[in-house]
Amino acid sequence: MEQTLESQTATEKHTDETPLEAFASICGVLVIGLFILTFIFQNFAIPSSSMEKTLLVGDHLLVDRSTLAPPTSWAKFLVRTRNVRRGDIIVFYKPQLEANGEHLFLVKRVIGLPGDHVHLRNGIVYLNGVAQNEPQAAKPNDLNYSPYRDDFPSVPPSESGDVTAEWAVALPGYIHGEDLVVPQGMYFAMGDNRTVSLDSRYWGFVPRANVVGRPLFVYWSFVTPEDQENKTSLPDRASWFTHEAIHFFDQTRWRRTLHRVK
Repeated sequence: MEQTLESQTATEKHTDETPLEAFASICGVLVIGLFILTFIFQNFAIPSSSMEKTLLVGDHLLVDRSTLAPPTSWAKFLVRTRNVRRGDIIVFYKPQLEANGEHLFLVKRVIGLPGDHVHLRNGIVYLNGVAQNEPQAAKPNDLNYSPYRDDFPSVPPSESGDVTAEWAVALPGYIHGEDLVVPQGMYFAMGDNRTVSLDSRYWGFVPRANVVGRPLFVYWSFVTPEDQENKTSLPDRASWFTHEAIHFFDQTRWRRTLHRVK
């Protein structure tokens, strides 16, 4: 009996975790979690209607940061990468900095790859001379037709007040005939809600280095007003947080949970 009790005591002493070991375990979990959130996945909230009806204001997305990442020698055995394809929805940094000097994250659909010829006629995209069938894309009508936006790039950018100064200067150099030609290392991206989307028509190409990743699925969707992103003061944020807590169940779009983005 003494031998058995001694063995049990020895085993308990051996398996008990010291405070230092517990701290090391927690640190290990945090490091792994930080690595995953930094290099593998990222969350992203949709603030505008530029991608409706594919993505709604208030959709919260899980973004895959690894698949479209520029290939590197150290990571090729850890993650599988591929080139950006036409039709991919991508999250990226807007090419120009905002007035406050910060980068703005955007989400759009890739329309043109390097070397592609692109133009629009009455809101229809022509890619390398072929009209594209895009059932997800909103088309203009007689009431909201805009010459610069819907017949791009046939109309000078001076006729649209939303065009950035840099793009207004650079745009003519990329026009050949009636087409815009996408240069190497760049992409032409547009929102699915074409009549309201400020996209490559207004600020230019997306550099390859600016691509952050691609949305995988919606993990949570909450009914959100489009002007909510402009309410950045502490009282506004506190008020919105309280609103989300109170209306979590009745204003969550439950049917969009785990909705795959494509």
